[in-house]
Parts: sequence; structure tokens; C-alpha cells
Amino acid sequence: MEQLGFQPNTLLFNAVPVTGDVTGTANPCCLIAEMVKEGGDTWGEVRGSMISTGATVVYFMSPRYFIYVSCALSIWGDRMWHFAMSVFLIELYGHSLLLTAVFGLVVAGSVLIFGVLIGDWIDRKPRNKAAHASLFTQNASVTACCVVLMLVFSYKREMEQIWHGWFTVASCAAVITLAALANLASTALTITIQRDWIVSLTGDNRGQLAGMNAAVRQLDQVINIFAPLSVGQVMTWASHVIGCGFILGWNLVSLLVEFLFLSRVYQQVPQLAVKSQPKARGHFLERQQKALNVQGAVSSWETTGRFFKKPRTSEKPKGRRTDFEGQQATTTGSSLCLQSTRRLLHTCREGWEAYRRQTVFLAGLGLAFLYMTVLGFDCITTGYAYTQGIGGSLLSILTALSALSGLMGTILFTRLRGHYGLVTTGTISSWLHIGCLMLCVFSVFAPGSPFDLAVFSLPLSNNSSSNHEVLTEDQVHAYFFERNMNQPILPDRSSLHWTNSTVLFEGEQDPEYPESYISIILLFSGVILARIGLWSFDLTVTQLLQENIPEMERGAVNGVQCSLNYLMDLIHFILVMLAPRPQQFGVLVFISVLFVSTGHVLYFFYTRKCKMKNAHVQKTEKKDALT
Repeated sequence: MEQLGFQPNTLLFNAVPVTGDVTGTANPCCLIAEMVKEGGDTWGEVRGSMISTGATVVYFMSPRYFIYVSCALSIWGDRMWHFAMSVFLIELYGHSLLLTAVFGLVVAGSVLIFGVLIGDWIDRKPRNKAAHASLFTQNASVTACCVVLMLVFSYKREMEQIWHGWFTVASCAAVITLAALANLASTALTITIQRDWIVSLTGDNRGQLAGMNAAVRQLDQVINIFAPLSVGQVMTWASHVIGCGFILGWNLVSLLVEFLFLSRVYQQVPQLAVKSQPKARGHFLERQQKALNVQGAVSSWETTGRFFKKPRTSEKPKGRRTDFEGQQATTTGSSLCLQSTRRLLHTCREGWEAYRRQTVFLAGLGLAFLYMTVLGFDCITTGYAYTQGIGGSLLSILTALSALSGLMGTILFTRLRGHYGLVTTGTISSWLHIGCLMLCVFSVFAPGSPFDLAVFSLPLSNNSSSNHEVLTEDQVHAYFFERNMNQPILPDRSSLHWTNSTVLFEGEQDPEYPESYISIILLFSGVILARIGLWSFDLTVTQLLQENIPEMERGAVNGVQCSLNYLMDLIHFILVMLAPRPQQFGVLVFISVLFVSTGHVLYFFYTRKCKMKNAHVQKTEKKDALT
């Protein structure tokens, strides 16, 4: 109030009488005035409370709050959906991992192929249309998939009798296709909001950009625990049909709220309506439409010319001419298909070339290498822990500790960035990540480790009695691990996928307990502690990409980044399929550490280039100052 020119000690006395109103009731303004007379401290408390309340109201109406709520709802829905899909597909195929493996390959392959095209589409469309289209496609696909699953679970026996069981196969194919489409739309929405909108919202304030990135990642870590638990409890205490209905209802409500909030953000932030358009590249669909228009005009002109020149003869030449035109139309259709494919491939090539031209190319490539690892809280590591005698209750505790470690990584990122800068933060995070993973390497040789290189020679020497004895001793371990290791690596890397594996072990005997738990303790200590450096490094590279990618290429470059991430995920899945036994897990640990170290080395090369560039700029500025 003092800023507006009012004096709090005299305002109320001049405005109202000190006594009361005519009815004898005390005037509220008089009461406040008497409070002010008693001392300035009381007025300071009132003013502080009013300011605090106003600031809270302003925050809840700000674009940043709307972005956080939209991201939280989207992340919650994604986590529930990915978790439930794994369970649903296992249930559909008689507790087999075949459909789950197919789902993982289709999801990863679709993003690998269409990631660049999705990014190019985002660059070409206005921000509000890209966000709304992605949001609607994602929720509509999940809703349709839930409806199909509810029908399959409700009428499973009847469907198996239609078309000799092929109707059920078609339903499963429809479920996987819709789920892959929902994942593509979710990828598009993530690129649009977290890689573009947030950058435009914060402007040149890099501190606010780092804060929003860390806040969204913290939401992701917390939701990663509670979202699967919520839908898991519904499916456990009710049924799979009710679980599908729960997810369906969540998506409908989330669609409405996210649509309203994103629309409000777009209205409140004028810079979102201004978007730079690429000049050199053209969207392949737009170029295809232009080609069709030009070719249609040429064909119309040729047809008109033939109309004036053609002789009026019998119907037979007309029939011949019709056959010729039909062949020409077929040839034109095939040529247009080839041209569309060529333009599509050309668009993909341009996207990858744009990614390679970026100054942060090495940093982004290094981040992608970190996806090729078995040292994360996914079904691979938890399945291995199960074979080593770790139960589900202890795994849930370790999962919570992993989430807390990820939250510490986000806090560490904000602190390090404020003190040492963004590039140096990535270097510190890299060394922290690699150092913690050394515990995982030590676990391979620690007491209680099942690591045995002799397992690799088993298929080559089946007649060897010694190898046969080794196989017999570890038969139980190999059986359990093989079944778990065939489970695909889903892109969200949900930390609660171990529950999917426990379903498969119903009715089986418990795994044998190791002689020592030192190896498994070292392994999970390294995995949990490494997440501090991992998430700090991830946030560092994410902000580097946000700050250095031109606005007109954000979609395409981030689409290529997603494709690279999924490519490494596929390699990770293939390596696990090639080495599924517990005795071979140590080799997977070595390969994972090698890929992770390579990724960090690529980042070190990027930091070296940055230092050389900064040194050259400083030298140039000094010369200019002297002259």
C-alpha cells in the first residue's frame, strides 16, 4: 500500500469514524484501525498475510502453474498406461511374454522410424494446434485401446471361437497398434511442451528454465512411484476390466483439464503465437500436395487439349482410350507413391543432418548412449535381483530409495548450476555417475555373484560332462532369469515393472538364495547412487539442447534425439536376449558401463570444444579492446 502512495497509519482514520456504525455494530475498518493504533507489528502481520495470499492466487493463475499441472496429468496417465499395458498383454497371452516383447519392439521401432517426421510436423504447425492434436490423439488412442481391452477381457472365450481364434489375434494387434500410436502422440506432446513451450515461456532467463526443468523432472520421479501403485491396486482388488475403465476415465478427465490449461497458457503468453518457420526445408506432406496440384493441372491441360483435337468416331477407340487412361492412372499412382516415399526419406535425412549440425551434437549423442544400460530400475535389473533371492517387498523399498535418489539429482543440478555453470555441472555429474557405477563393476567379482564365463561355452560343447554339471546346478536360476529377461525394455523404464515378473512366477518354486549378499548389495548401491549423477546429467544436456537449438528446428532435432534414445534401447533389449542367464549378467554390466562411459566421454569432448570457443572469444574481445 505504501508503494501506491497510501500511509497505513493514517488511511483508515481519515476514511471512517473511530466509533461504530449507526446500528451499534463495530465497523470492521474501525477494528483494523484500532489494531493499527496498538502498534505497527500487527499491521505488518496483516499486510504480510495479504501479500502472501495475493502471491498464492497469482501463482495459481500463472502459466507456469498450468504447465506443471498439465505435465503432471500427462505423466501420471503415461505411467499408469505403460504399467497396465505390460500386465494386460501378459494376461491376454496366457502369462507369456510374447505380446509384451512384440509391444516393446513396436513401440521402440515406431519412435525410431517416425521420430524425425513427428518433429518436422511440430516445427510446421502452430504451437497450439500441435499441442492440441497430440493431446487429442494420445487420449483418444488410449481410450480406444481401453475399450478394446475391456471387450476382450469380457468376451474372451466367445472371441476365441470366432475365425478359429484369429479374431483374438486381430484384437491383440489392434491393441498394440493403438498403444504404439498413443506413445507416438505422447512423444509429440513431450517435445511440444517440455522442449518448446517451456523455452518460450522462460525466454532468456536460464535460471527459470533450469528451475522448470528440475520441477518437471521431480514430478516425474514422484509420479513414477504412485501412478503404477494406484492402477495396480485397482486391478488387484477389482479386475482388469475395472482397471481399464479407471484408465479410460482418467484419460477423459485429463484430456479436458489439459486442453483447458494449455489453451489458457497459449492465451496468456503472447510469444507462443509467434513461431519461426523453416525456410529451406518443407514438410513432405505439403510438398506432396503441391506436386499433386501441379500434376493435376498438367493432366487437366492435357485432357483439354486432347478434347479439342480428338476426332468424333465410333465407341471402340473410346474404349481403347479408356484402357490406356486406366493404365496411365495406375502408373501415375505408383509414381506418386514412390515420390512420397522419396520425400519422406528426404525429410528424415534432413532431420538427421540438422541434428548433426547442432553445436550440442556431441552432448545429445552422449545422452543417447546412456540409454544402453541394464543398470537401471527396470524389469531387467529387478528380474536379476529376484533370481538372487530379493523379494518383492524389498524391491519396493529399493524402488522408493531410487526415486529419492533421483530427486536428490534434480536438487543437485540446480545447486551446481548456480555455482559452477551449466557445462561444468554436466562434467561433475558425469564423474559422479561413472564413479557410482564402479560399485556395479565390483559387484560382478564380489562374493555371491553368479558370474561365470563358462556359460558362454555351453551351446558349443553339449557333450562335455563338466558343462553339463554346471548347467544342472544353475538350472533353476537360468529358468527364472530367462523368462524375465525376455521382457522388453519399455521407454518409460518404470521402476515398478518387477510386479509384472512376479505374475509369471506364480506356482513356481522360490529361487535359490546365494551364499552371500555382498554382490547384490554392491549392485543396487551403485544403481541407486548413480541416479543422482544420472538425472543431474540428463537435466544438463536437456537444457543445453533447449538453449542452443534454433527455434525453427526444435521439433526435428528433438525428434532425432528421441529416435537415438530408442535405438539404444533396442540395442539394450537385443543384448539381453543374447545373454539372458544370471551367470551372463556380469557381461551385460561391463557392456553397460562401457556405453555409459562412452557417452560421458562424448560430453567431455563437447566441453572441450566449449572451452576452446570461449577462450577464442575472450582473446578476440581483448584484441578489440586494445585496438
